[in-house]
Amino acid sequence: MEAEASERARIVDAAYRCLAARPGGISVTDILTAAGLSTRAFYRHFESKDSLLLALYRQDGERVDAELRAATAAAGSPREAMQTWIRGFLELTAHSGRRRRVTLLNSPEVVRAEGYPAEHARVMAEHKATIAQILREGHADGSFPAAEPETDARLILAVVSGAFTDRMSRPTTMSATKAAELVTDFVFRALGAEPR
Repeated sequence: MEAEASERARIVDAAYRCLAARPGGISVTDILTAAGLSTRAFYRHFESKDSLLLALYRQDGERVDAELRAATAAAGSPREAMQTWIRGFLELTAHSGRRRRVTLLNSPEVVRAEGYPAEHARVMAEHKATIAQILREGHADGSFPAAEPETDARLILAVVSGAFTDRMSRPTTMSATKAAELVTDFVFRALGAEPR
């Protein structure tokens, strides 16, 4: 069991390295050469290159979602939870290692993988569910009086995702913290919340 876990980890690590080294496209052979493993080892863990790429995407998506959920759960109020979620999401753009992983996992090679649209939708649905829960709590305690949790969660995710994409796609002098403050102020106004 431990040997299989190690083998899988070597394949995953090699896939990340290959994606970074060959942005134009990678093959199972490239990955196996980098991992120093056989074709049989690959197919013990993954059905195809696409299933490996989706596993990478899923793994990182779940990690980010877990981090954001833990941070918002530790917040003292729905307002603080919303600020924390927005800041945490946008700060992914500020750390070079995480930024590089986001770029790799949104590369044409990964986006072309069979099943990517469904996997991306699943990750976004998890984020939307977290936001909706914060909104329900904020509506219940009066801190977000105008909140319509399900609808607003979708719209807030769209705004935050847009800010995220802007930060990833071009150089900016604005810090992630400042961008998060601007988005949070906008969100609070839309929710009828008291200004920060």
